[in-house]
Amino acid sequence: MKRIAVLVAAAAMALTACSSGEPAATGSKTCPNGEIRFGIEPYEDPAKLTPAYEVLTGALNRELNCPVKLQVVQDYSAEVLAMQNGKLELAQFGPLGFVFASRRANAEPLASFGDAQGKLTSYKAGVWVPKDSPVQSLADLRGKSLALSEPGSTSGDALPRAALAKLGLDKSSVKLDYAGGHPEALLALTNGKVDAAEINTQQLATAKAAGKFDESGFRQVWASDPIPNDPITVAGTMDPAFKDAVRKALLNLKPDEVAKVGKFLDVDPAGPLVAVDKATYQPLFDLADTLGLTEGDV
Repeated sequence: MKRIAVLVAAAAMALTACSSGEPAATGSKTCPNGEIRFGIEPYEDPAKLTPAYEVLTGALNRELNCPVKLQVVQDYSAEVLAMQNGKLELAQFGPLGFVFASRRANAEPLASFGDAQGKLTSYKAGVWVPKDSPVQSLADLRGKSLALSEPGSTSGDALPRAALAKLGLDKSSVKLDYAGGHPEALLALTNGKVDAAEINTQQLATAKAAGKFDESGFRQVWASDPIPNDPITVAGTMDPAFKDAVRKALLNLKPDEVAKVGKFLDVDPAGPLVAVDKATYQPLFDLADTLGLTEGDV
């Protein structure tokens, strides 16, 4: 997941999908405030994310008979704060971002992205180096530079740092360069600005499809265990009837209604959304505790 500071203005790109009928009455259990605000953090160019999420929010609009407004927020922290302050009813978080949204804003996971067989999808963090680099493993990064995504990213920060810590390496022994996002970290590597870079499987698939990464010129020297894909969450303060209605609506969406978003998450071919709960993301809660991460690290 990533912060695209130069595109903060995209937060103004909040959209309301067209309704297939008259919206439910304000105060109804599916449309409690006359609209539903759905937040995402710009882990890719918002100009690309917005039309993809417009399909998903439009389908939710139909299922809930309530306008669903997409809000592209600045970063992880802003998204958590918006839900905490009652400005988002729904939000998609990165797995580690969800940990803090759960602890700080009482976010509750409802659904995530399934494959064509209806199973929860996952992705992996990775560290890559040029093909001719002497670096063969993370241990060889001592005294070298590593481009990471941004503070608080699951695959672009926490997991690589945890792997380095197991080897006794930290920022005093490896130069950590926060590039500002997954695409920027990859670009730092391909432009020769760093010795190594985190490239997760989602970013790898997107960059290869766009012709922005020639895998033959690089090598992967580390990969994480699978990470469960991003949860779509509901604010814990919402009425239980609303939570149930949204959960059913999400699980009722057709694969082609979530496929465009799924491609950004390396889910192709897409299946339906699948139910998840807090226990699904327990390894990320454990990771946060192990690293001593707090909301200030997001």
